[in-house]
Amino acid sequence: MNAFHGIGVTGTASLQAYAPGIAEALVATAAGLAAAIPALIGYNHFMRQLRLFEAGMDEFSADMIHRVLGRRS
Repeated sequence: MNAFHGIGVTGTASLQAYAPGIAEALVATAAGLAAAIPALIGYNHFMRQLRLFEAGMDEFSADMIHRVLGRRS
């Protein structure tokens, strides 16, 4: 928005008119990436831990059912 405002104020589409607005937008983008990338890494780490836990619980429950039903026969 600041880039377009700068163009409107000067009346020309020169580098001096829109460069500050673009620089501001790039700083905001970099800040967003700096927050999003570690969050994504953390999310993937915890999702992997949950999948491993779920697989372990599935294995345990199948083993338990096999043992309980195997002793009854």
